Amino acid sequence: MHPAYSVIFFTTSTGAGYGLLALLGLMSLLGVLPAGLWPVLAGLGLAFALIAGGLLSSTGHLGRPERAWRAFSQWRSSWLSREGVCAVLTFVPGTLFGLGWIVTQRPEGWVAVAGGGAALGAVATVYCTAMIYASLKPVAQWHSRFTLPGYLIFAAMSGLVLLNAVFAVFGQAASILSIAAAVLTLAGWAWKRATWQHDDALNLPATANSATGLAGGRVQSIEWPHSEENYLLKEMGFRVARKHRDRLRLIAQALAFAVPAALLAIAPLLPVPAAVAAGIVAALCQIAGLLVERWLFFADAKHTVMLYYGRT
Repeated sequence: MHPAYSVIFFTTSTGAGYGLLALLGLMSLLGVLPAGLWPVLAGLGLAFALIAGGLLSSTGHLGRPERAWRAFSQWRSSWLSREGVCAVLTFVPGTLFGLGWIVTQRPEGWVAVAGGGAALGAVATVYCTAMIYASLKPVAQWHSRFTLPGYLIFAAMSGLVLLNAVFAVFGQAASILSIAAAVLTLAGWAWKRATWQHDDALNLPATANSATGLAGGRVQSIEWPHSEENYLLKEMGFRVARKHRDRLRLIAQALAFAVPAALLAIAPLLPVPAAVAAGIVAALCQIAGLLVERWLFFADAKHTVMLYYGRT
C-alpha cells in the first residue's frame, strides 16, 4: 500500500497524544496525579497538540478536505466515521478535565470523573483507528490478530514515555514511571517483531485461481489491463525493495525501542539534569522510530486487488 505521509503522521501523532491523555485521565481517576498545576497542564497541552495536529494532517489525504465532515454521518457502518465521532466526543471530557485541573488542581470529584471519561474516549478512538485497518480483509497484513493490540500497545507505550519526559521536566520524575516506560517499550518491541515474523510468513488469502474460479493449473495474466499507471497501482501497488525494508526495520527497532528502553532504564541512576535529558531524548527517538515503523506498516501491506495486475 502507498505510505501517505499525512496518514503516517496522523496515526503516530494521535496514537501518542491519546496514549498520553488516557494515562493522565486514568491517573486522575485513581487519584495519583502529582500536585501542582503545571506538570498535568503541560501533559494535557502536549496531548491535545498531538491529537489536533494529527487530526488536521489526516485531511491532507482527502481529495476534497472540505467534505471531511460528511464522514461523521456513516458511523453505523464505517470505522473511519466512528473514529471521527469518538475523536470529537473525547474533547468534551478532556476539556472539562483540563479546566477542572486549572481550577482545583485536585484529582477528585467531577475532575476525576472527567479524567476517566477522557481516558475512555482516548482508548475508544485508538480502537476505532486500529479497526479501520484490521477490518480490511483484502489486506492480509492488516486483517490479523496483531493489528488492534499493536495500535493499543504503541499508544500506551509512546504516551507513557511522553508522560515520563513531561513529569521529569517539571521535577516530578519517578523511578517507577521510567522503569514502567522501559518495560512497556520492550513489550512493544517484542510485539512488533512477532508481527513482522507473522507477516513475513503470510500467504495472500486469495490467488489468481481462486479469484477467477478456475481450478487446476496456474492462472497467469498475459498482459496488464492498463497501459499506464492508474489509481489502484499508485495506492495499492506500492512495493519496497527487501534490502530497504530490512534496513528500515533495523532503524525502527533502534529508534522506537532499543534506544528509548536503554535511556529509560538508566535514567533513575543518573543525576537529575542527565535523567531529564535522557527522558526527553527517549521520547523524541521513539516518535521518530514510530514514524519509520508506521511507514513500513503501510509499505509492507499487500492488497489482493493486485492479483488483477499479475502480482503474486
